Amino acid sequence: MKRAVIVGCDGQDGRLLRDHLERNRYAVTGVGRRTLDIGDPAAVRELVATVAPDEIYYLPAVHHSSQELTQADDVALFRDSFAVHVTGLIHFLEAAPGARLFYAASSHVFGDDPPHQPQDETTPFAPSCIYGITKAAGVHTCRYYRARGRYAATGILYNHESSLRRPAFVSQKIVRAARRIHDGSTEKLELGTFAAAVDWGYAPDYVDAFHRILQLEQPDDFVIATGETHTVGELAELAFAALGLDWRAHVTERPGLLGKRVVTRVGNPAKLTRATGWRPTVSFAGMIELLVGAER
Repeated sequence: MKRAVIVGCDGQDGRLLRDHLERNRYAVTGVGRRTLDIGDPAAVRELVATVAPDEIYYLPAVHHSSQELTQADDVALFRDSFAVHVTGLIHFLEAAPGARLFYAASSHVFGDDPPHQPQDETTPFAPSCIYGITKAAGVHTCRYYRARGRYAATGILYNHESSLRRPAFVSQKIVRAARRIHDGSTEKLELGTFAAAVDWGYAPDYVDAFHRILQLEQPDDFVIATGETHTVGELAELAFAALGLDWRAHVTERPGLLGKRVVTRVGNPAKLTRATGWRPTVSFAGMIELLVGAER
């Protein structure tokens, strides 16, 4: 039986990945915010020595929704983000030289104005936010260790949703509001924009990609995306329609909600498909139906 450690086990991807690995007969150890200080190298070494993992999935993230109005202090956010996205990663790479490690990066590494659509593994990094800067640093860290013989693979993740997403994410804001309105609420749902186009995938498909990547003989970097975009307006239309409602009667635009400029990024997963055979199994419309159904 293979042994895996999931760092960031409390989040959406960590919870879904645990289920996926256990279905594949793994012994899984989860590392969450309250179970281990990933900033303590001695504690990380002790965990690794105890578990002796074959695979490590490094998933923790420090980020903010585009519609969260609170402005974090930049110095504190840089400190916390580097601690989670880079320093903790280094501690696991140093503690487990024989394990295969997967690092969850983000499309934010490509910045606000990617030179081409879609982006792939050759697209230059040009991050413009603290989240993207520190995630890019994590990818470069994996490349550094990979050049020295470590198995350190990365996934550049585009938006991926499930019913486990936090309420602040736009997908959950829409789905939960649609359900409340269907159940009798008279509220109006306010969204920053209807036009924002997003490469949205289904999160259980994405954790399957994580696992497939670590089964490859050689580690590498892979874009994990659907290769297509849909707008926030489309998401709202489908979510409300699934409940027999006309979204236009219940949703309004308020651009002041947006905390940052709307950016369109779409990923090209061709390299991942060639290497592993991975393809999305759930369409955009199918994903919305599943999200709405989960709120029943």
